[in-house]
Amino acid sequence: MTVYDVELTLLEDTLRKTMTTRSGADLDTALTELGWHDMLTEMPDLAVPIVFRLLGETGAHGPFLNDVVLDEAGLPVGGAVPLPYTGGSWVLWDRTDKAPAPQYSTLDSELPLAIVDPGSPVPLAAGRRALGWWLTGTSRAMLSLARTHALGRTQFGRPVAAFQAVRHRLAETLVAIEGAEATLAAATDDLGSLLAKAAAGQAALITARHCQQVLGGIGFTAEHDLHRHIRRALVLDGLLGSARELTREAGAMIRAEGSAPRLVQL
Repeated sequence: MTVYDVELTLLEDTLRKTMTTRSGADLDTALTELGWHDMLTEMPDLAVPIVFRLLGETGAHGPFLNDVVLDEAGLPVGGAVPLPYTGGSWVLWDRTDKAPAPQYSTLDSELPLAIVDPGSPVPLAAGRRALGWWLTGTSRAMLSLARTHALGRTQFGRPVAAFQAVRHRLAETLVAIEGAEATLAAATDDLGSLLAKAAAGQAALITARHCQQVLGGIGFTAEHDLHRHIRRALVLDGLLGSARELTREAGAMIRAEGSAPRLVQL
């Protein structure tokens, strides 16, 4: 293991520990002190996937999407910017822990989202990639919960994980997540980022459906953590375009061009 690998592992461990104990405005302050703004400017290709994937895995949240969008637009980070949401609406991710708008509190009462008037157009490619990593992190958290349950739950004298139907659901979930992460890693331009966000959103929806089935009744209860990740995934999928909307938008772009560009050199 190289010195770079050791430093990267230490950074990820530090971020994970911070996110397991803090969230919202408190996490925003903590990551700012850890140098989030400098990391975003100096090594975005490394910092963004780590930070947003860990947000998904830990269940924490913070207004860091604002910083990614502002940085890509060449504007100072640390503020907030109106963001397009599925269905033609716009939201503002507040940097305080202000209560969310009623439309979103029913989905995820932790996220401080407010309905606002449409804002000025800003580049969305980097923000879509960041949300994609957040969605895959959330998906991996759901898969881990379902896998743990399947290994520990016994039916007819056998672990639930021994049944083929359960294995197929977990396998299909893993394939969807791995595929989304590969798409995110390859995305570099607007179309690639759009498709990567759509793939991550679709993977999260597949994960939520299959993991809910594997967990059974316990997965519907407020006492289990699955519902928190499902609600988070539904909100994140809608930010900067849902999987369904982005897929339709990509199709329209390709149809207008008359051909599909090569996004990855194989």
